[in-house]
Amino acid sequence: QVQLVESGGGLVQAGGSLRLSCAASGRTFSSYALGWFRQDPGKEREFVAAISRSGASTDYANSVKGRFTISRDNAKNTVYLQMNSLKPEDTAVYYCAAGPRRLSSVVIGTYNYWGQGTQVTVSS
Repeated sequence: QVQLVESGGGLVQAGGSLRLSCAASGRTFSSYALGWFRQDPGKEREFVAAISRSGASTDYANSVKGRFTISRDNAKNTVYLQMNSLKPEDTAVYYCAAGPRRLSSVVIGTYNYWGQGTQVTVSS
């Protein structure tokens, strides 16, 4: 079992940056592919970024490509999401997720474990 705790959310002006962190418990962190998703009230949860078990491969939603970077530190059991050039439409609750697979995945159903979420608000 993996428990995930996100941090780093907050209020930022458009064009600014934030770095989200997600700390995981458990000794098998390196066995999981990891992802970041986000959800606005009244909307479905959507894929943002994902990283493979080793960190060698990543995937991004088109809406964040070139602005967001996902990374992981298996020694610290932590996954990060660096968000630059933020836009008001990036406002959402951001969730990290873990799935028992080698490769990264954009499919929400492939993730078994979820954090509680952290709010990101981008003002115009």
